[in-house]
Amino acid sequence: MKLYSGIITALVGALLLILSYLFDWVDYNWVQFLAVVLVIAGICTHIYVNYKKPAYMEKPAGKE
Repeated sequence: MKLYSGIITALVGALLLILSYLFDWVDYNWVQFLAVVLVIAGICTHIYVNYKKPAYMEKPAGKE
């Protein structure tokens, strides 16, 4: 679940943007702000979770 937490957060933000348009919540700035924050946080979380260490930082197989 940790692997998909960023994607889920970004999708919830996108869904909130769609719902705010459908239900005419576009006049409320807090809804738009919350949706944008969720999308940005989801993208950042996805990048952070999937970040891999460079190969030169890994320990050799026989040296633990």
